[in-house]
Amino acid sequence: MAPATEHQSSFLSRISRRSQVVSMEVNHEQELEELEDFQKHVAERFTELLPPSDSPESYPILSIQWLRKLLDVFMSIESEFHSVLTTNPSQISKPPLDKIVPEMLDRIVKALDICTAVVNGVDSVRQIQRCAEIAVTALKQTPLSDGSVRRAKRALTSLLAALNADKNSGSSGGGSGRRSSTDQWSSFGRRSGGSGGGGGGGGGGCVSKNWSAAKQIQAMTANLVAPRGGEASPIYIMSSVMVMVMWTLVVAVPCQTSNGLMVHLPLPKNQVWASAAVSISERIGEEMKRKETRCGGLMEEMQRMERIGLKLMEFSEGFRFNGEDDVTAEVAEMEETCRKMEDGLEVLQRRVREAFHRLVKSRSEILEVIDH
Repeated sequence: MAPATEHQSSFLSRISRRSQVVSMEVNHEQELEELEDFQKHVAERFTELLPPSDSPESYPILSIQWLRKLLDVFMSIESEFHSVLTTNPSQISKPPLDKIVPEMLDRIVKALDICTAVVNGVDSVRQIQRCAEIAVTALKQTPLSDGSVRRAKRALTSLLAALNADKNSGSSGGGSGRRSSTDQWSSFGRRSGGSGGGGGGGGGGCVSKNWSAAKQIQAMTANLVAPRGGEASPIYIMSSVMVMVMWTLVVAVPCQTSNGLMVHLPLPKNQVWASAAVSISERIGEEMKRKETRCGGLMEEMQRMERIGLKLMEFSEGFRFNGEDDVTAEVAEMEETCRKMEDGLEVLQRRVREAFHRLVKSRSEILEVIDH
């Protein structure tokens, strides 16, 4: 090769290498920008879930309205994750991220089971609500008779037994001990085609008899560790968000064998996106400690129902001796709680089904990106 041609070839290869380096730098900058935007989006959405202490309008954490909002936030974050995935597939295909993708796919499958259990759990809450409505109707009779009070007492006994079934059931879903509230109402033994509408996956399925919500959450947190160097990645953030949302649903809604539920989640306090999520999970953990329970059913409306139910039961048991006692305020509060549950539970169930279908779609999209 002539010297001039050799020089030209060497010059062209240097230019090519330089342009590759520039291209890689541009791509890296774009990735960092996308990651920063995604983190900001997650942080902002979770901040919306922190109820301001000075606002009486806000919904308490673990109330039905708040849980609906949590699922809206989850789906908004999932949509943002999808856009990161489609604009920059290398976010999940390059090492070392490619190694954590199978773990995320497995977490999605576990999350689908949890969604199914939560949908069935909402059915069991609806049955508890029906007991409260029977008690309210009986105690609103005027004049109040012994027969009405006996009816109310029977309904309140069923209500309080169902509300405390998980707490009294011992360790797990074995043969001995009390049944969980979902078992009590046979939610898992039938297709959930009744109240709440919509069939299909994520709505009317069943999980196996030995399935445990607490163990499922524990398995989802296994290997959930921040990437080396403390850097966040979209796939790690999305995995953490999914675990946090599913854990919260299991804490709030009575699910099959939720006894033994973990109180602390392995979320990174030092990452921008996680600050509000950590704050929420800590508040929920504190509530579990306060109630001295490590099982589900801490939905705010259920706790209120239990508090009022105990007062009404006390009244029912002493009715013959304290006929002058007035529980009008408690009956009105129970009636209002039932009304809110009637309005809210169906929408909550629908949101859980939507999250189920979104997760199915997300899993397909990730597999598609890997294939290409």
